[in-house]
Amino acid sequence: MRYLAIGDIHGCFRALTTLIEYVEVTPSDILITLGDYVDRGSNSCAVMDWLIAFNGLQQLRPLRGNHDAMMSQARGNFDARNNWLHCGGSATLRSYSPFDDEGKFVDVPDAHWSFLDNDLLPYFENETHFFVHANVYHNMPLDEQPEHMLYWQKFDDPLPHVSGKTMVCGHTSQSSGVPRSVGHAVCIDTKVYSDGWLTCLDPSTKQYWQANEKGKTRKGFLEQV
Repeated sequence: MRYLAIGDIHGCFRALTTLIEYVEVTPSDILITLGDYVDRGSNSCAVMDWLIAFNGLQQLRPLRGNHDAMMSQARGNFDARNNWLHCGGSATLRSYSPFDDEGKFVDVPDAHWSFLDNDLLPYFENETHFFVHANVYHNMPLDEQPEHMLYWQKFDDPLPHVSGKTMVCGHTSQSSGVPRSVGHAVCIDTKVYSDGWLTCLDPSTKQYWQANEKGKTRKGFLEQV
C-alpha cells in the first residue's frame, strides 16, 4: 500500500488523468488530494466528476482547499460570489455551462455541492506524515488548527510540527515547477494551471511524478533546500 499525495489540481483535468495513469495508481493505494480542485483551469466540472467517481470506487482522502471553500460559500452569498468569481471562479462556472459565457450556479450538480460541503477533510494523517492544504501552527495539534491556517496560510519556512510528523501541503505555488522540501515539510503545488505541473508525491520514498495539461510527464526525487 502506498500513500500518494496530489497537489492543487485547479480544473486541469488532462494533467490529472495523465498523472494517475503515469503513477499507475492501484486499488490498494490511498490517494490524498490536497484541495483546490476548482478555479483557474478550464475543466473543473470534469475534475469534480472524476474525484466523486474515484471516491466511490477506491481509497480517496480529499482535503479541502481555499478555492473549494470559496465555491461553497459563493453559492448563497452575493459578496462571497463576487470574490470567488474574481479568484478563478468564473472559469469554473463556464466549465459547467459550456454554452453560456458566464456560467450558472444552477448547472452545478447537487452531487458536486454535496462533495464540497460534506466529503472534504480539513487534514489527514498517517504514522509518519500529515497532509493539509496550506499550513499549520507548529505548536498546535491538528484537530485544533483554525481554518485560516489549514486553507490560507502560505508555506514560507514552517517550523517542525509538535507531532514530529512531516507535513505535506499545497497552496503555495512553486514557480520552479518542482516540489519544495525543507525536510520536515514539503510543498507540492507546482502551478499546473499556469503552464506548470501537477505533482504526485510518495512521501515514504520521496519520489514524485508530474504531468501537465499538454500531456507531458516527468519524475524525480525530493531535494531538500
